[in-house]
Amino acid sequence: MKGKIVAVCSSENKGERKKNIGRGRLIPRHGLEGDAHAGPWHRQVSLLAQESIDKMVAAGLQVGPGDFAENLTTQGISLVDLPIGTRLRFASGALGEVTQIGKECHTRCAIYHQAGDCVMPREGIFIKIIKGGEVALGDSFEVTGAFTALVITASDKGSRGQREDVSGPTLARRLEELGLAVLGVKVVPDERRHLEEALIEACDEGGTDLVLTTGGTGLSPRDVTPEATLAVIQRPVPGISEAIRAASMQITPLAMLTRGVAGIRGNSLIINLPGSVKAVQECLAVIEPVLPHALEKVRGAGGDCGRS
Repeated sequence: MKGKIVAVCSSENKGERKKNIGRGRLIPRHGLEGDAHAGPWHRQVSLLAQESIDKMVAAGLQVGPGDFAENLTTQGISLVDLPIGTRLRFASGALGEVTQIGKECHTRCAIYHQAGDCVMPREGIFIKIIKGGEVALGDSFEVTGAFTALVITASDKGSRGQREDVSGPTLARRLEELGLAVLGVKVVPDERRHLEEALIEACDEGGTDLVLTTGGTGLSPRDVTPEATLAVIQRPVPGISEAIRAASMQITPLAMLTRGVAGIRGNSLIINLPGSVKAVQECLAVIEPVLPHALEKVRGAGGDCGRS
């Protein structure tokens, strides 16, 4: 299901009509850059369909994009019929998630007093920005089932810029090939506190569906990724780690020394992978067949796990 952006609107103050600025930048966990309604809340960006505005025009009003204080005026998709949780992917790769349909107007706006009605409270929708990017007049956007992913590399030298992180970007590229929306690759020191903070932020603030860590799963004193993961997960998923180790044992007996774990925090699945490029590719290949179903189940969707 695809639609088109017909206006990108912004205002410096709340409670006023927005001006069509033609293009803008969507900022993760914030909204449209420079807009008065942007911020760390669930109604970061508002959308209203041109088809809804046309109803008001037919009622005799001279109105257009931005007059209802919407950020994005769209065409081609019935926004009001999108369930909460629906994800919208924009042409730049930016990703938003529907958080609210309509709104309650505590004070009547100028449009309502002029026409005796206003379409925004009934047919406008609101989204939070999961992945940032540019948005412009004429851009396409689509309803997508894409899951989001974040890669966290545990590396002392990598975090100091003394070593290039290769495993993280390798994972990110493969995840994109699998159709996931990759939110980024983060490099943190081999410190339990930093790892725990990064995992909590990804799950609780970023709402990331899948968090893959690479590195820090061995036997050295600095390998604390499993401990950090166990400290933040709420439900373990031991079968994933067991499957990775079992498959890796067919390649090298050293696989028995990896201590990676997997588990769920909120609606996010966290999986520890080894640090080498070869190992992360091999281990990701093991879990690829079950990832879509696993992520659906963690989000509360998907069918039964049993075989027919």
